[in-house]
Amino acid sequence: MQSSLLLWIIPATLVGAVLSALLASVLLLFGARTRKLLVPSLVSFAIGALLGAAFLDLLPEALRGAGPARVQGVGLAIALGVLGFFLLEKLALWHHGHEHEGHTDHDELRQQAAGTMILVGTGLHNLLDGVLLGATFLSSVHMGVVLAIAVIAHQIPQQVGDISVLLSSGVARGRAFMLSALSAATMVVGGVAAFFLLGTVEGYLPYVLAIAAASLIYVAVADLIPGLHRHEGAQFSVLTVLLIAAGIGLIYLTQALLGG
Repeated sequence: MQSSLLLWIIPATLVGAVLSALLASVLLLFGARTRKLLVPSLVSFAIGALLGAAFLDLLPEALRGAGPARVQGVGLAIALGVLGFFLLEKLALWHHGHEHEGHTDHDELRQQAAGTMILVGTGLHNLLDGVLLGATFLSSVHMGVVLAIAVIAHQIPQQVGDISVLLSSGVARGRAFMLSALSAATMVVGGVAAFFLLGTVEGYLPYVLAIAAASLIYVAVADLIPGLHRHEGAQFSVLTVLLIAAGIGLIYLTQALLGG
């Protein structure tokens, strides 16, 4: 039974990597003006999917798996997870920006980073996504499916940004897509590694799920939401709220359909 989970983990991580890259490449067929209008909507939907997966799926399952005696440990794992992702992002920004003192804007630092560094950074991020996705499938197949949906929703705007950086650094369109897809494919490696490494320590799965939830919450609250605050206007605000609600609703409906 346990080995059959690989039949879920490998396709889920592979689809998460390839599908997000394909959808991102389709968006790149549009002009810069159209992309500028579409990406905030994708980000808004991704925020809802990430928060929905964290609060409706991962955290409840982590608490159920931990039991009353280990609830505080789950809370500690969430807090340490958020702190850890904050430190990782700080280190990444410092690496990209230490040669450009005086520039504090996250987007500026990302644009100034070389294409190679973007691929390396995204590859490591996707590797971690794969580990968390694989660990989630070990706990529950339906939870793994829900998390995969959230990861794909987040990956699309991320892939658009990464491919755009590669194009601006002089990489041909076809090569930029292939490099981005290969970087995303590290998710498969992470998922398989989680299967073999975490399968023997199932007692720690509630904490792994808590860290996975912390990852989704941090990305949504610290990385994605601040970018939306740069856009003004009542119409944009209403659309943003509706799309965030739609992302949460998708996770809720997915859980209901899968019997979660």
